[in-house]
Amino acid sequence: MKTRFFSRDKKSRMHLFRRPSISFVTWMFVSLALPFACIPAKSRESAGQTIKIASEGARPPYNYLENNKLAGFEIDLAEDLCARMKTKCVFVIQNWDGLIPGLLDHEYDAVMAAMEITDEAREKIAFTKPYVRMPSAIVTLKDHSTLDTSPDGLVGKKIGVESGGTYQSYAEDVYKQSEIHPYASLEEAFLDLAEGQIDVVIGDKDAIVSYMKTRKEGQCCILAKDIARDPAYFGDGIGIGLRKEDKKLKAMFEKALDSSMADGTFARIRSKYFDFKIN
Repeated sequence: MKTRFFSRDKKSRMHLFRRPSISFVTWMFVSLALPFACIPAKSRESAGQTIKIASEGARPPYNYLENNKLAGFEIDLAEDLCARMKTKCVFVIQNWDGLIPGLLDHEYDAVMAAMEITDEAREKIAFTKPYVRMPSAIVTLKDHSTLDTSPDGLVGKKIGVESGGTYQSYAEDVYKQSEIHPYASLEEAFLDLAEGQIDVVIGDKDAIVSYMKTRKEGQCCILAKDIARDPAYFGDGIGIGLRKEDKKLKAMFEKALDSSMADGTFARIRSKYFDFKIN
């Protein structure tokens, strides 16, 4: 909210050389307005008058652009949270690399952009409790729907994962007696799975489900099992990014999140974008 300064037009407010006395109503208005006008803009924003939320608009279904405006799961969720906090929220489109620098430069107050809570990010900013803890999943061929996907069941089997990521580390540590095949992308792993070159693929459930719904190659396969989220490998989830000093705003967001989850609104918003639980 911008501070407004009140000025006087002397030509219109003076008769000859006599300065008119201020009216009681005007005096009361100025007296009430001045204390608020003296509050720094940043302090008023942190008090919840207006909250600017940045998102990338490039990670469907979390966030994307629709008619040049931000849309998606996170945007719908943010609107619900803002209503619960009784604040006006404004959305800002920001590229990924600029999200944290823009937050620290006070260009906006919060980030909702499918940002994972990591130790590296925590060194710079704070996060609310996670609103997404994306499950991991194992997918296999439909003909192998009864396959035992436990570490013992996959002894000697070939497991496809994206290379260099958390799933490669997880598979190498948990499935020590399986053959781990790293791929440059989930798509490449699926192609080999469809051709029978590997036995299963492990990855984020949202990415796997999206591939199976939208790609012909995905029709070969079936979800075999969800993997319990292990923070040691997969992190704590996705949270709202905030400046470390904005503790009051963090508390407001978390209270609103708890309320949304408790009354079922979060689940209704989630169901528009995901066919399964994400928290």
